[in-house]
Amino acid sequence: MRKVLLILVLCTAMLSAQEKPGESRFLLRGYAHSGVEVRGDETTFVGGSFNPIFLWRQSDKLLFEAELEVEYENGETLIGLEYANMSYIINDYATLRLGKFLLPFGTFAAKLHPAWINRLSSKPLGFGHDGVGPARDLGVELRGGIPLGEAKMTYSVYMINGPALNDGTNPNVEPEEAGMLLYDLGEDNNNNKAIGGRVSFLPLSNSSMEIGFSGLYGKVGSVESKYEDVAALLYAVDFSYVSKVSFLSGVVDIKAQLNGVRVDDASYFNVEDSSNYSFSNQSSAYYVQMSYRPVNMSTDFLNSLEFVGRYSELSFPEGALWTSDQTQYAFGLNYWVDWRTVVKLSYQFADTGAHESEGEEGEASNDAIFLHWAFGF
Repeated sequence: MRKVLLILVLCTAMLSAQEKPGESRFLLRGYAHSGVEVRGDETTFVGGSFNPIFLWRQSDKLLFEAELEVEYENGETLIGLEYANMSYIINDYATLRLGKFLLPFGTFAAKLHPAWINRLSSKPLGFGHDGVGPARDLGVELRGGIPLGEAKMTYSVYMINGPALNDGTNPNVEPEEAGMLLYDLGEDNNNNKAIGGRVSFLPLSNSSMEIGFSGLYGKVGSVESKYEDVAALLYAVDFSYVSKVSFLSGVVDIKAQLNGVRVDDASYFNVEDSSNYSFSNQSSAYYVQMSYRPVNMSTDFLNSLEFVGRYSELSFPEGALWTSDQTQYAFGLNYWVDWRTVVKLSYQFADTGAHESEGEEGEASNDAIFLHWAFGF
């Protein structure tokens, strides 16, 4: 009898729960890519990677998102955490989020880097890992948008651990790159937190144009070292314009971004002659990209094509052991199987300087041909 009563109680509880509409929602999204690359005399298949994105809405106010990066490289499967953060929607104009998130430092890292969104198979010079400017970090952010009549404004203000200065004493990084900033280290190297933000304006009623300004400031030297008071100022300007052009029978998409880094003057150990030396520690990187897709042509094949061109430039400090001036030209022809599946054929060539950051993953090689297949899901 007790068992029967227990079953009845459980059934009643289950029915009561079913009568209440659930607010929790889970969604799996992401992207993947693979392909073949030709660099000089070397040809290799690459990719075999995918980035699952997990989205969970606990309620109308509470959200969670995370992205994993799973890739096969040098005979090993590597798993990394791109971001993982929780958000609370305060109102229609403000959202608070905490955790590891893509920084709104410009737009490339936050919006344009996924393989199926990036119109070319490589990143612009200085916009990869260990480039000029951060891509992600741990911290807290307040973000939102505000209508300005027919125009709009977006804003973001955040506090993060911030970049760290390579002072030449860390055995895990190159000592000849002393003075370079290190990003996405996880833990802070001092008690100071970096403060940053971005504000953008969309002046047109259809939001086809956006102009953004970003800034980030904080101390970058390690605590209790002679560099503990060294600070850095980082800034970025970005531009986007997407519009149908009737006489071209298609859509033109223009993207551009400039990143700059200024680090306070300091003296570093010269590993080449065992002396101390200093330099004006300023770095910059920028790119300009334009794509054209003839979406109003008479055949589906032509409507699915896209033509892309990009110019990028990277400059590291003159006088540093890691000084470099690089320029790169990239051209591509894409075929869109559907709105989120693309086959990309591209060619790039570059004039590389004396120093090539390992974090740029070989993207500054003199010439290369890429054939990539990318899709979002």
